[in-house]
Amino acid sequence: MRLEIGNKVAVLDDVLKGIITKIDGKNVQIKTDDGMILTFLTTELVKIEKDQYELSKFSDINHQLLREKIASQPSKKSAFKKDKSEVIFEVDLHINQLVNSTRGMDNFDMLNLQLDTAKRKLEYAISKRIPKLVFIHGVGEGILKSELVRLFQKYPVKFYDASYKKYGFGATEVVVFQNSF
Repeated sequence: MRLEIGNKVAVLDDVLKGIITKIDGKNVQIKTDDGMILTFLTTELVKIEKDQYELSKFSDINHQLLREKIASQPSKKSAFKKDKSEVIFEVDLHINQLVNSTRGMDNFDMLNLQLDTAKRKLEYAISKRIPKLVFIHGVGEGILKSELVRLFQKYPVKFYDASYKKYGFGATEVVVFQNSF
C-alpha cells in the first residue's frame, strides 16, 4: 500500500479517519474531519477509497448524523434498561467509551482498563443486587471476551452470549446469583 498526500485513511484500532497532509519517512500526518492534525506511523494507517470513506463515516460513533439522531430521541436518565419489569445494567467496554484518547496507551494498558472497569461494574451490581448485566465488548480477536470469562468465573454468576438480535455478536450477559439470607 502506497500512501500519498491527499489520500483518505483510517487509523487501525481507533475510530479516526482523515486526509494525509504530510509524509515524513515512516511518519504520516493526517487532518481529521474535526480539523485536528495527528501523526501516525504508516503501519497504523489503512488507505480507504472514496466510496468506502462515505460508507465508513456512518459507523463512526462521533458522526454528526448519528449525534443528531441520538439527540432527537428521548433522553435516558440512567444506564439501567427496564424491559417488562426486568432491570438490565449495560456496560460498554469499547475503549473509546472509557477514555477520550488512547494516545500513549498500548494494548496491554487498554485491556487492563477494560477489565478493571468490568470488575468494578460487576462488583457494583453485586453490591446493589442488580440481577443482570450486559457487557458490550465487541467481536475483535476475542482476547477481551476470554479475559472476561476468566473474570466472571471468580464470581457467583452465570454468563452467556447476550441477545444477538439486540447486541449482535459482541456482548455477554451476566446473571448474578444473590444470597437469600
